[in-house]
Amino acid sequence: MSVIKIKNLHVEVEGKEILKGLDLEINDHEIHALMGPNGNGKSTLLQAIMGNPKYKVTEGQVLFNGEDLLEKPVDERSKAGVFLAMQYPQEVSGVTNSDFLRACLNAKSEEKVSLFKFIKEINKNIEKLEMKEDLAHRYLNEGFSGGEKKRNEILQMRMLKPSFAMLDEIDSGLDVDAINVVGKAINDMYAEDDSLSLLVVSHYERFYSIIKPTHAHVLINGKIVKSGDSDLAIKVDTEGYDWLYEELNISPQMSNTEPKKVQSLGACAHNTGLK
Repeated sequence: MSVIKIKNLHVEVEGKEILKGLDLEINDHEIHALMGPNGNGKSTLLQAIMGNPKYKVTEGQVLFNGEDLLEKPVDERSKAGVFLAMQYPQEVSGVTNSDFLRACLNAKSEEKVSLFKFIKEINKNIEKLEMKEDLAHRYLNEGFSGGEKKRNEILQMRMLKPSFAMLDEIDSGLDVDAINVVGKAINDMYAEDDSLSLLVVSHYERFYSIIKPTHAHVLINGKIVKSGDSDLAIKVDTEGYDWLYEELNISPQMSNTEPKKVQSLGACAHNTGLK
């Protein structure tokens, strides 16, 4: 069964069309690698799926378990099981990690999560991600290093247990040891949950060698132009994109058209939970 089915998706940002008729289908318990040169629409796709209002969908559908996500507000997409680990996590002063995550969990559950169960779960995941013990009491991403912010995104994913998670360059800014820790935490969650599907954006085959995608796609000029298995990710890493431009007789889009630092807290929280 398809978890996500994207049909003829067109997306504009500040009046400029970035995605130009993108099609993609992700089935149960698959890991899809999404590659492509900077500025060609990878982050735009993830933000549009999550519902960032700065990314305007002008045409197409995004079906999640048969329902059109585009008809749902951000918090409803999160409640349905969609999660976005952001490339540039936002700092939120005055809101602790524990308060943020518990508000998220309570928003998704019909009954409030018990404090004992919550503390046990967050401590277990903090240990798995080799994060500082005081993380639960620190303000959300405030004063965090780039690597700590990325680990914190995976902490949120492990706590919220989505059925479809999107990882936007979660490996950038991590050293080799941190990449291994984060990769193992993702792999363990994927192995434990046979309902979890992943859409992973990364420029590095090293990360894909840990996550091991079942499918790979190359996005150029707003469309997916090549799909394959993990061998495609290896080929792109070793040979770049010139061979693909030549094979498909397409021109590279040199300008960096894709906005880089647009974030949405709605990606993983019910908005009213933070009041």
